[in-house]
This record gives sequence, structure tokens and C-alpha cells, in this order.
Amino acid sequence: MRVNDLVKSSRATLKHGKMRSLLTMLGIVIGISSVIILMSIGASAQDYILGQVQGLGSNLIIVIPGGSNNGKFSSPAAAQGIIITSLKQRDVDALGRDPSVAAVTEESRGQGAASFGDNSETITFDGVPANFFTVRNFVVAKGYPFSDADVQSYNHVAVIGSSLADTLFGAGSDPVGQYIQVKNVHFRVVGVLESKGTGAFGIDQDNIVLVPITVGQKQMLGTDYFTDVMVQANDTYTIDFAKARVQTILEQDHSITDSNKDDFTIETQQDVLSLLGNITNILTLFLAAIASISLIVGGIGIMNIMLVSVIERTKEIGLRKSVGATNNDILQQFLVESVMLTVIGGVIGILVGGLVVGAAWLVITKVFAVVWTFEFPMSAILLAVAVSSITGIAFGIYPAQQAARKSPIEALRYE
Repeated sequence: MRVNDLVKSSRATLKHGKMRSLLTMLGIVIGISSVIILMSIGASAQDYILGQVQGLGSNLIIVIPGGSNNGKFSSPAAAQGIIITSLKQRDVDALGRDPSVAAVTEESRGQGAASFGDNSETITFDGVPANFFTVRNFVVAKGYPFSDADVQSYNHVAVIGSSLADTLFGAGSDPVGQYIQVKNVHFRVVGVLESKGTGAFGIDQDNIVLVPITVGQKQMLGTDYFTDVMVQANDTYTIDFAKARVQTILEQDHSITDSNKDDFTIETQQDVLSLLGNITNILTLFLAAIASISLIVGGIGIMNIMLVSVIERTKEIGLRKSVGATNNDILQQFLVESVMLTVIGGVIGILVGGLVVGAAWLVITKVFAVVWTFEFPMSAILLAVAVSSITGIAFGIYPAQQAARKSPIEALRYE
């Protein structure tokens, strides 16, 4: 039987039972669109997360207190919420003297409530030196960043995040010159940051208060250690060389002779990007695998409907065989019908998935004002087409074989 005749005959059969065909395709449509949606959102989320990390700066080295067992299946103690006091001012001074280091900026971080009048918001406050803004690429959109003189003089000045400014003072207002209260300490707002989104350590950088390190560390937290230290590598040295120098300097400063016993963890942007990339890839594949379960369910639905169709068309099968149709002709007929159902369902599923992803992008970018990249990966489309075709063949073979094996005499006698 010619392919053209098979397609025409299958199309006529599917048209004859439109409602049954639509219901049969529904499982495939849901499965394919689910795969498309989850893979697309996963790719978009990956771009967003990696983009936030890349905003740290390509030549930054992050030093976190607490060892990580040389990277073997554990995270730094500080990342687990355990307070580690290993990073001190002597470490910052030692790092700053090395020629491979262009700049060092330390942080003393805490949490509390920031308030202005009747408005209050729980925020992260960060005690930082004046060079923090340059090293971390923090742009002050309104006002100005505080200076070394403010740090040395323990001045109660603050630079606040853009969303916090809207929360405390109202959208479109200028908070510069106003006074806010953080943990019962009054600060004069000297600047408002440009919107940056979520940054390192999962901190919302638009809901933050930056204060001089001397005030944040000594007066607000009452500590003599740092939450983390950011090292900017000198451009004349490679990032790997600078990272090795940072490790050597800190080990010497802490009298450590075995690197497996380091009481600090060093990461570069590339390290973080590689780790996050692996995690998001695994999550995307995991979500796609879960969505693919619905494709199996849809395939089983197609098989059941085709088996019912075989029973309903028993006389038709007997008649075709009586006029010369072979077992192979009958097998091809039912197999083509099954594949057509899944391919049409796959195309509809791709369109539905694309529409849902587009709608999600509009909501995220317009309603929630999040910088979100619209991703519609070709791999998702190829996977959807491949899986839908395989599903049609795999779940269509058994009903097609059942139809092909029927005896023409018994089929004609079937009531």
C-alpha cells in the first residue's frame, strides 16, 4: 500500500471520529506542552541565576569563613548558618599587600528592621568599606556613596537599595538627606542604589542597607571578624594565580600547613558559575523527566483507544483482507493512524507550550518587574518531536499487530 494512500485513509478515519481523536491527542498535548514549559522555564531560570552571579565581576575571588573539606560533598560552615570568626582585619591587610591583589573589600552582615515614619521593612544591612562600591560594581543612582572619611569617622550614613527606598519613602521619591532607623541606630541616607536584583549568597540587593564597616561591625554587630571578604585580582595576573596567592597568604596568616584543614573557603566566579550550571542543568532534566511521565500516560491512552478502534472496525478489517489486503497493509494502516495522532498532538503541544511560556514571560517581566530572558530552547522542541513520534510508534504497534492478525473469515462474521 502506497504511503500517500495510507495517509489519506488514516486522515479520513481520524476525521470520522473527531471527538475520539481529540480526546486521544489530549494526553500527548498535555505531555508535550509540559516538557516544553518546564525546559523553557528551566533554561530561563538558569540564565537569570548565572547572570546574577556574573554581575559580581569576572576578576573577583570570594573568601568565606569556614572550610569545605576540600570541596568534598559539603559546603562552607558559614553557608550553613554557622558563625565562623576566622576572617579578621589582619587577613585583609595581608591580602592587600600582595601584588596580585588589586583591591580587598570586607563585609560584616546582619539583619534587622529598617524604618522611616510608620513604614518598616526587614532588611539585610551590610557594613562595608568605601571601595566596596567600585569592587562590587554597585552603582549609586541617586546621591553618592560614602567615603573613606565617613568610614574612619564612624559617620552614621547609609546607601539603600532601590526597592527599600520605594517601600520606606514611596515610589518616585528622593530619600537622600532623610534619616532612617536600623536596629535602633539612626542613619542619614546619602545614596540609593541602582536596581541589581538578587546577588551573592541569595541576598536581595535592592532591599539592603550599606553602612560604613566601622559602624556596622563595631557598633551594630559588636564583632571583630568579617562575614566574607571579596578580593579583586590584579589584571596583570591570572585569576587562578591570584586565587592560589590568596590561599597561600591566608594559610600563612592562620598558621595552617595542611590545605585540607583550611578554616576558609575560596571561590571564583567561574567556580560558582560551574556549580550553579550543573545544578540548574540537573534540575531542568529532572523536571523534564517528570513531565515526560504524562507522555507515557498519553501513549497508554492512545494504545487503549486504538485497541477499541480495532474491535469496532473488525468487519472493516475482514472486508479489506477479503479483497486482497495483506497483514502488513493492515499493520501499516493502524500504525500510521497512531503516529498521526501523536505527531498532530505534538505540534499542538509545542504551540500550547510556547504560548504558556510567552504568557509567563509577560507576567514575570511586566507584573513582577523581574529581568527575565525569554528562552524557547530548540532542544525542547526536538525532544518533544522525537518523544511524540516514538510514543506513537511504540504504543501503536500492539494495536496494529492485533488488527493485522485477525482472520478475514472471523472478522466478517463478527457482530
